[in-house]
Amino acid sequence: MKRIESSVKHIPYPQESVFAKVSDLSNLKYVLDRIPANKKDQVNVQDLECTPDRVSCTVSPVGQIEVGIVSREPYKCVKMETLRSPIKLTAWIQIVSTGTTSCKIKLTVDADLNIFMAKMVEKPLTEAVEKLADMLSMLPY
Repeated sequence: MKRIESSVKHIPYPQESVFAKVSDLSNLKYVLDRIPANKKDQVNVQDLECTPDRVSCTVSPVGQIEVGIVSREPYKCVKMETLRSPIKLTAWIQIVSTGTTSCKIKLTVDADLNIFMAKMVEKPLTEAVEKLADMLSMLPY
C-alpha cells in the first residue's frame, strides 16, 4: 500500500460549506464545467456521470473509473474508494476549521500497488493528488 498526502491547503470559506460541496459528488460536474476552454484538452474526462454518492467516467489513457463515497463524518472528513479502476484507491478529504469563515483541507490517498507499479506511478499520482488539492482549494464554496 502506498500512501500519498497533499500539502495542507487553506480555504477562505467555513468548514460546513466546504464539507457540503465535497461530500456531494454531483458537484464534480459543476467543477468540470468551470474548466477554461483552453485547459479542457488537458483534462481527458469523457462520459461523466455523477450522483451525490458516485461518479463514473472514462479517463484517457486509464479507462473507465468509478468512485463512490463510503463514509462521511460531518464537517470533518469524506472517504471515497474506487469501485471500478485499474488501481484500487482509497481517498480521504480531511477538513479542519481555522475560524468561523475559514478552514484547511488535506487530501490523502492509499493506493494498492505492488512494488513495481509503485515505482512507475508514484510521481504522477503524487502530482495528481497535489493538483486535486489545489483545485479543491480554489473552488467557490
